Amino acid sequence: MKIKNELTASDLKGKLERFWQVSGKKINRIAEEYNTSKGSPVYTWAGKYTTRGWTEWTQGFQYGSAILQFDATGDESFLELGRKDTVEKMAPHVSHFGVHDHGFNNVSTYGNLLRLMNEGSIPENKWERDFYELALKVSGAVQAKRWATTADGPGYMYSFNGPHSLFVDTIRTCRALVVSDRLGHSLMEDNDKSVSLLGRMIEHARSTAKYSIYYGEGRDAYDEWGRTTHEAIFNRNDGNFRCPNAQQGFSGFTTWTRGLSWAMVGFPEELEFIETVSDEELKPYGGRAEIEAIFLKAAKATCDWFIKNTALDGIPYWDGGAPELYQLGDYTSRKSEPYNDFEPVDSTASAIGAQGLLRLGRYLGTETEEGARYFQAGLTSFETMLEEPYLSLEEDHHGLLLHSIYHRPNGWDYIPEGQKIPCGESSMWGDYHIRELALYVQRLIEEKPYYTFFNCVKGLKK
Repeated sequence: MKIKNELTASDLKGKLERFWQVSGKKINRIAEEYNTSKGSPVYTWAGKYTTRGWTEWTQGFQYGSAILQFDATGDESFLELGRKDTVEKMAPHVSHFGVHDHGFNNVSTYGNLLRLMNEGSIPENKWERDFYELALKVSGAVQAKRWATTADGPGYMYSFNGPHSLFVDTIRTCRALVVSDRLGHSLMEDNDKSVSLLGRMIEHARSTAKYSIYYGEGRDAYDEWGRTTHEAIFNRNDGNFRCPNAQQGFSGFTTWTRGLSWAMVGFPEELEFIETVSDEELKPYGGRAEIEAIFLKAAKATCDWFIKNTALDGIPYWDGGAPELYQLGDYTSRKSEPYNDFEPVDSTASAIGAQGLLRLGRYLGTETEEGARYFQAGLTSFETMLEEPYLSLEEDHHGLLLHSIYHRPNGWDYIPEGQKIPCGESSMWGDYHIRELALYVQRLIEEKPYYTFFNCVKGLKK
């Protein structure tokens, strides 16, 4: 991609104002038109939200979007919408033992509401606070229960595929463990054994860094700096790593860019969190220097891969090894082409990944050359998403961020008449994450408290 070195967050102020206007209309339209009896909305089909998938992993993004909209605009109708739906409908997600998505569903809803109370944006209410805190405490412990050990050290929270399966996505679910831990909770197992949720977060992140991310160190014939695999497979008889795999990417030996983006944002935000933890607490898990080195290496590698392998305007294609990608020639030397005939882009990888670029840049220091490079890359990608053909300005279309891909190998995505590949559609995870990205940048512009997931814990600030 071509990084715009002179672009500043303040340069995007006017575009952000339009963005939130468009965003509010989309939230209201979905609330008015979507048939909730079908399940939670997942992605759009011919411009209208519908549901499809293995689990209910996007409902928190729907209600969380309304909460973010309130945060950005002050419009209390969105607060009431997000709060009402969270209280009435999110409880099953809190105690859901069958998924790895607690950091998505529950931190995006209960967590955002509790953060707003801590920041004084909504009135202090003891029973409401206790309700949100209890939900977040339970959610983190339930998530941490999905635990598998490895033969050579750290364990991991396994995906809904089963104990053999480590998903790169789950690095962002670590948010649920962090929040629960900082609220004073732990996982209680047989014989009243108390398991540290901080410890499980660190161990899971170590495993993700070791098995899901490549560093050009000769691990296999396709090892390159920053490549990721969607799924790492383990032999559950002895805990040994067996092979990389992909569920939604092209293969285990290619980089599915949405999977990459989860690591891009997950590691930088955990680095931000680790800064708030005492040396004494980190000592049992290798100590600060070791933990930060592992997390930082993973963050830099994945962000570097994105920058190197993404189109000029900061929007990647759905997989770095997609079989027809060669037909596009040197696609990194041109702007992204969502309406091409060969392979789709995935704008949601940008919406998720750009936040990681910005956070990593801030962590390293935007006054440094290295930090500025990542930060400017994040702004470059974000600016592209604030304009057509990525920002959805058509009022009848439910989606906010266009050109999202859900499951290309399974053929789940809508292909419009006259097109040869999926394009022009949105997803609930993409719409939520571009809102979260927009809120992050807006707070920087307005010099408001720095936005982190762990601001929902009182007194815990970056």
